[in-house]
Amino acid sequence: MKTDLETLNPTRVKLTVEVPFEELKPSLDAAYRKIGGQVTIPGFRKGKVPPRVIDQRIGRGAVLEEAVNDALPKLYGRAVEEHDVHALGRPEVDITALEDGQRLTFTAEVDVRPQFDLPEYDGLAATVDDAEVSDADVDEQLEGLRERFATLTGVDRPAAEGDFVSMDLSATVGGEVIEDLSAKGLSYQVGQGTLLEGLDDAVTGLSAGESREFSTALVGGDHAGQDAVVTVELTAVKERELPELDDDFGQLASEFDTIDELRADVRTRVERMKQLEQGVQARDRVLEALLAAVEIPLPENVLKAEVEARNHTLAHQLESAGMSREDFLAAEGQSAEEFDADIEKRTRDALTAQFVLDKVVEKEKLSVNEAELSQHIVRSASRYGMPPDEFAQQVVQAGQLQVLVSEVVRGKALALILERAAVTDESGRPVDLEALREDTPGGDGVVEVDEAEPQEV
Repeated sequence: MKTDLETLNPTRVKLTVEVPFEELKPSLDAAYRKIGGQVTIPGFRKGKVPPRVIDQRIGRGAVLEEAVNDALPKLYGRAVEEHDVHALGRPEVDITALEDGQRLTFTAEVDVRPQFDLPEYDGLAATVDDAEVSDADVDEQLEGLRERFATLTGVDRPAAEGDFVSMDLSATVGGEVIEDLSAKGLSYQVGQGTLLEGLDDAVTGLSAGESREFSTALVGGDHAGQDAVVTVELTAVKERELPELDDDFGQLASEFDTIDELRADVRTRVERMKQLEQGVQARDRVLEALLAAVEIPLPENVLKAEVEARNHTLAHQLESAGMSREDFLAAEGQSAEEFDADIEKRTRDALTAQFVLDKVVEKEKLSVNEAELSQHIVRSASRYGMPPDEFAQQVVQAGQLQVLVSEVVRGKALALILERAAVTDESGRPVDLEALREDTPGGDGVVEVDEAEPQEV
């Protein structure tokens, strides 16, 4: 087999492959066996039809087509391996010559990993927020804890913002009752603004046993974009009472005996949380600094496919939530053009990061062991709400195990870069990144990276 490699541009190559006909013999034999097992010819058992009879009855062309289809992936794979091509995605194959008994010639154009010089990453500088905890930070956490232990007491007065109400809802569109918007005994906190536009104004000032009608524009479901007439009737108004911040509350809400001990523990927890936030900031900003130091041409076909994949995923999520793309964009405060540009930028950044980290993996000779891969599978399964064994089985069946391996090894590359970075806070103090390694996903030294996965062949 003869092969030739032509570079079409920095991210695309063309392979020309010429194969002597004798190298197609295993595929020809397999083609005869397959066709012979599918056809019924009088006088011959299935699978026992001689090749000459198949040529006469079915045609040599059909056999050659089947043989070439069988051989092409293997021949292409050999050519890719011979020229050490890091192929991305599916190739565009064109058979330029098929001379029966002589040779097969074909070309294959495919996107490849771009070539670039890896920038220096030892000592990358990044600045993160200070991790100092103020009294206001502690008070905010304690206030949230008080709300968790609050009690609700029924009151004989009109509902006001912050009150909890029990209510019955019914809605119609054009006189037709909308079952999805009808409910009895619904609990709601006035002022949340999480149910229907106009509901908070409608219930404010109502007492138990009173009702009010209002109009609202529906944003989801079968009647999205239509106006509905909603009737709300209050069945109860309850006032929230917060416990006092004293020693009794410290014992109620924790294992501590005094409120001062609880306050000290809350301060420690907030400090830890801010340190973890520093770690996440450090990861993002160190990676940004690295990517800013390199310019990489991206394979446009791979970029386009990944953008389409992300948009397809979003469309599926919106469909499951009963929300249109227009309503989603309105909620995000973006135009379609702005959103599309943001998707493309994030995809470009993700692809660039992967190419850079892959280069670091090669330079540092990083690898993945079974324990690291197993931990990553457990974390990934948790994100999808699946048992790890079931998730792993689906990954293997889909042939995506290498994708997970790539995710882990890229995470290790980013963790290594972080270890060597010079990270300081806004006050100029060095930041210890052990908090990120120990207490976040990837605490085994693997840092998670936004993935846009070009498939290698």
